[in-house]
Amino acid sequence: MPDREDLIKNADIEKIAKEGQKIYDKIKIKYEPEHNGEFLAIEIESGKIYLGKSSAEAVEIAREKHKDKVFYVVKIGYSVAETLAALIEEWN
Repeated sequence: MPDREDLIKNADIEKIAKEGQKIYDKIKIKYEPEHNGEFLAIEIESGKIYLGKSSAEAVEIAREKHKDKVFYVVKIGYSVAETLAALIEEWN
């Protein structure tokens, strides 16, 4: 099994972002506003959605089912820029 760094290096990030956003746009009505501030990890090939209180929790839950995948992560109810800012804050 490749390590996480190799997975990210070899992933088509642009495709993941584009397809992940399409999926989120279709399903966000199911999560907004009651889950605003929580995170979704989306596996774009299967379309599976994983909800967590943090991005780390959402990805951890998703990784249990899809060990060799890179996920599209979105903060529910927030723009892409706000989601990125939240992720950076969470990582620091």
